[in-house]
Amino acid sequence: MPALFNQITFIGIGLIGSSIARVIKQNKLTDKLVAFDTNTHNNNMALELGIIDEKADNLIDAVKDADLIMICTPVKTYKNIATAIAPHLKEGVIISDVGSVKSSVIKEIEPLLPPTAHFVPGHPIAGTEKSGPESGFAELFTGRWFIFTPTKNTSLEALDKVSKIWESAGMQITKMPAEHHDKIMAAVSHLPHLIAYTIVGTADDLRDEELSEVIKYSAGGFRDFTRIAGSDPIMWRDIFLSNKDAILEVLQRFNEDLIALQRAIRWDDGETLEKLFTRTRKIRKEIIDAGQHQPENEKILLSQQTKKD
Repeated sequence: MPALFNQITFIGIGLIGSSIARVIKQNKLTDKLVAFDTNTHNNNMALELGIIDEKADNLIDAVKDADLIMICTPVKTYKNIATAIAPHLKEGVIISDVGSVKSSVIKEIEPLLPPTAHFVPGHPIAGTEKSGPESGFAELFTGRWFIFTPTKNTSLEALDKVSKIWESAGMQITKMPAEHHDKIMAAVSHLPHLIAYTIVGTADDLRDEELSEVIKYSAGGFRDFTRIAGSDPIMWRDIFLSNKDAILEVLQRFNEDLIALQRAIRWDDGETLEKLFTRTRKIRKEIIDAGQHQPENEKILLSQQTKKD
């Protein structure tokens, strides 16, 4: 299959960017792969690992010849990026992203782009708590969902070309309105991260001798929370601030459920507890049956970490 693009440029080449860049290289979907990252380590490492063909020294040089620009940075950086690159874009360029929040991104970016540019907002539902190009791997996306949130201005041809990239990574493609996406992500991704950060923070507030025992005797449940809480703090700061309305709504519902659970424990209401645990266990089984728990990717990640250690 001929290359889809002459040049693809990545703005940000961390975990997600480097992982999809690996897919693009493996499948020869572009003639040239360029990256710019404000973190010079990421730029240098991506080039050293052969993930990209060239590293750019600045945003303008990175985008001026690009046919597709993939923005893979924290969502609060998008507005400044769009403002900086808008005057230097080729006619017909496609701009896409991987952000976990879509409504605010669309509102901020689309008005800044020239009418000859095509914006294709999207979000791969994949990731780990690791960061940096050395942590990426092409199999990260296999069997997972990619959600497009096209606007009324999104070109169907541009959408189709970007879809081919994520399909080549083994992803299942779907579309939905940006507002709906943000509500779903608030429940299934953003709230769990907020809870994980809170639980680990609570443990950190314990006295030193208690904290050492918490770490020493950590069971699987607490370890899982610390894994989630080990995610990129800047990325998640931006997600919470950019999707605050949806997050606050689902957080209110969670607080109400937590109060009900507290009441059941206080009044020895074992029946209510058992019903809740049975229902949530069923949800876990449904996730496994749907193939969304990704044990194969966990093995890949552990294997990579073992090699580094």
